[in-house]
Amino acid sequence: MVETQAIEVGQAEAVRTRPGSLWYDAWLELRHRVIFWVSMVILVVAVAMALLPDLFTRFGPNEGCNLRMSKKGPGGGAVFGYDLQGCEYWSQIVHGTRASVMIGIAVTVFALLISIVLGLLAGYYGGWLDVVISRLTDVFFGIPFVLGATVILVAFPDHGVWAMTLVLVVLGWTTMTRLMRAQVIAVRDMDFVAAARMLGANDRRIMFKHILPNSIAPVFVVAMLNVGNVIAGEATLDYLGVGLQYPEVSWGLQLNIAQTFFSEYPHLLLFPSLFLTATVLSFLLLGDVVRDALDPKLR
Repeated sequence: MVETQAIEVGQAEAVRTRPGSLWYDAWLELRHRVIFWVSMVILVVAVAMALLPDLFTRFGPNEGCNLRMSKKGPGGGAVFGYDLQGCEYWSQIVHGTRASVMIGIAVTVFALLISIVLGLLAGYYGGWLDVVISRLTDVFFGIPFVLGATVILVAFPDHGVWAMTLVLVVLGWTTMTRLMRAQVIAVRDMDFVAAARMLGANDRRIMFKHILPNSIAPVFVVAMLNVGNVIAGEATLDYLGVGLQYPEVSWGLQLNIAQTFFSEYPHLLLFPSLFLTATVLSFLLLGDVVRDALDPKLR
């Protein structure tokens, strides 16, 4: 009797400690990684600065400016100094977070949704639909990201944040779509999918209930890496003068202005560069550690 109870207790404990899913196993791995927590802290701060800038600065964008303080370095109550217009540079950098981070996240979310739909359809049905989607993907994949965005934005100079988001989405969905298609093709002929089909599940249920959950992990990792790439691409376009325009505030615009005065006023280039680099690097490192956690062969 005692042995039976001990066995039952042991079985119950095994059930409680058994990993529930791939994502649960990944979390168990991630919570012990220092890089994961450091990246998450930086990204949480960056997102908070983008959503709630008033928590970090008392000035609005392009407010509290005094031309007599133009380009003055750190000190005198302004830890980051002042920009070309005499605005407190810290507040400008805080408000510059919104455009860069929000464009990066929005572009990645919309591109991911497009990739999931097109990748599922192409990989699951195959045939002529796969050919059409694959050739369309090849066409857009052949357009250089920064060059293509530059041509489009120069052709339509009166653009804002949402116009830039749309342009970057149009040019940024191809890699994830290719990966999603490949994952669906690898999963669609597995035994559990065949069993669901034999039990009478329709195509939509098979795709979203059985194939998608077993295909999305690698695409999700690429999406996380893509956020950092989009932020860097957006800043590059602003730096080249074809992205956002004044009175918008972004890190790329600050770098564009600072390049002329770098030798005399290095703080104008240094501080937005540090914030941009930290944010992009955090997304890339986070994507790397999540990839390693989701793929046991890489541990």
